[in-house]
Amino acid sequence: MNLPDYFLADLPPEAALSRTMISEACQALKRNRDQHLMRRSTNSLIGLLSALAESWLEADFPFRQLALELGPRATGFSAATLGAGLDAFFGQLAADNLRVLLQQELGHSGRLDQFVSTLSEPRAQRTALATGPRLLVHFAAGNLPCPTLMSIVLGLLVRSGQFVKCASGAALLPRLFAHSLYQVEPKLGACLEIAEWKGGRLELEQALYQEADCVTATGSDQTLAEIRRHLPACARFLGYGYRVSFGYITHEVLSSYGAKKIAARAAADVVAWDQHGCLSPHLFYVEHSGAVSPELFAEMLAAELAKREATEPRGEITVTEAATIASRRALYEVRAAASPDTRQWQSQGSTAWTVVYEADPRFQLSCLNRFIYVKAVASLTEAVQAAEPVRGQVSTVGLAASGEKGELIATEWAHWGVTRICAIGQMQNPPLTWRHDGRPSLGDLVTWTDWEQ
Repeated sequence: MNLPDYFLADLPPEAALSRTMISEACQALKRNRDQHLMRRSTNSLIGLLSALAESWLEADFPFRQLALELGPRATGFSAATLGAGLDAFFGQLAADNLRVLLQQELGHSGRLDQFVSTLSEPRAQRTALATGPRLLVHFAAGNLPCPTLMSIVLGLLVRSGQFVKCASGAALLPRLFAHSLYQVEPKLGACLEIAEWKGGRLELEQALYQEADCVTATGSDQTLAEIRRHLPACARFLGYGYRVSFGYITHEVLSSYGAKKIAARAAADVVAWDQHGCLSPHLFYVEHSGAVSPELFAEMLAAELAKREATEPRGEITVTEAATIASRRALYEVRAAASPDTRQWQSQGSTAWTVVYEADPRFQLSCLNRFIYVKAVASLTEAVQAAEPVRGQVSTVGLAASGEKGELIATEWAHWGVTRICAIGQMQNPPLTWRHDGRPSLGDLVTWTDWEQ
């Protein structure tokens, strides 16, 4: 399947981008948005997106086949990992889910079409209309494709022309999604631009800054600060910076049978996207006093990771990444030989997966690529104290707990600053209605007009 040259990312590698090309593309996006996208109803857009998502879930859909064929080389993820990730993402884009998202974020699913009121507003004789930015610019992260696809979906719902700037070498999946949209609705595809270049080309990026009404960016805190520094005051900026995640498992759920199920779910969190992204766990805190000890749980997790490697192998990694894992393994081999408080399990003959158990509860950043820690704790209080170095930087806590205790633990983590708590096994699979970093993902994009009558 040969892709036509609809987007800047379709140009051959030797083609040179210029500031003029970027500016002209932005102006075309605004015109196309005004002419084609603003006239579309919310229901028609929901129907289009949900139908397109269903196509992406079909094994014989040409764009999905291309993603699984070309994706491993372009992204570093195996075809099995990419397939699982695409299924999780597009499975969320059902029409009912999109309507629930609009209801949650805007108070009424019709608020992007016309002035409407919620139940409480007629008393004040007030209605409201939500409007998306005319040009929405995304600086996409290079590690995972689905957040970029989600940004495009949200931009379509709020009827924005969109320019997606991908990291160098990371445009394949956004490009394929854009082409699939163009194939179904060429006029809507013309409201979208995909381009890629290595960050730091200020002459190109300033052209985007000058044209944008709203800029979203995902990346390091340093990258976000640099973008914010160059944006004009009139442009809205939504930045998503560095975050980490981890799991917490209470002793009550660690029966012999229960522990095996939780270990399988924990392995799913480690395997998903090869532990890349802010939602992947760096470690699991496991309480003492269960029928299964934290150390035994670590061994069970290692067995599950070995099983998953056979069906969903880790993708290729760089020499540097492999050397980092080998060095970290060597460190814990020495510690394990010197003390029973440390143990390590690892794939044989490769760096495919590694589990390190430590009695020391201090928070430890993983080197990723399916390298996971299991830390023993006596109580939630000990885990909270141990995680203090990353307070304010935690995205998700995967939780395995039961009943009333689960609610108490979730409340404690929420008050501590965690913005998402989910069941272990779902850490890399947030619902469509997830509030990214505790903020309304779609609601942050719109501007409100109140009509007081």
